[in-house]
Amino acid sequence: MTTFDDRERGEEAKFARDEDMQFRIQARRNRLLGQWAAERMGLSAAETDAYAKSVVQADFEEAGDEDVIRKLLGDLVSAGIDANEGEVRTALAEKAIEARRALMGEA
Repeated sequence: MTTFDDRERGEEAKFARDEDMQFRIQARRNRLLGQWAAERMGLSAAETDAYAKSVVQADFEEAGDEDVIRKLLGDLVSAGIDANEGEVRTALAEKAIEARRALMGEA
């Protein structure tokens, strides 16, 4: 029974590590996405940092990426930037890859 218990604990630990890594990747992706949008809106460095944090916070509103996409698209359009959902989704995918590479390099 000890081998089974050890295997179960190992699987639980792996699951916890994987979930933590996924959370960190998503948070980093959202920060990078916020910086991308802030650059397009011409925000200052301090405004960019605050905006990137607000994008990370927006992801906690609902499950999935729709809340982040909705925020970015709304903010870009409100700032007079010609943007569409496809462009935001493309940036989201690119920043996800960038975030994953950055965090996997740290691990």
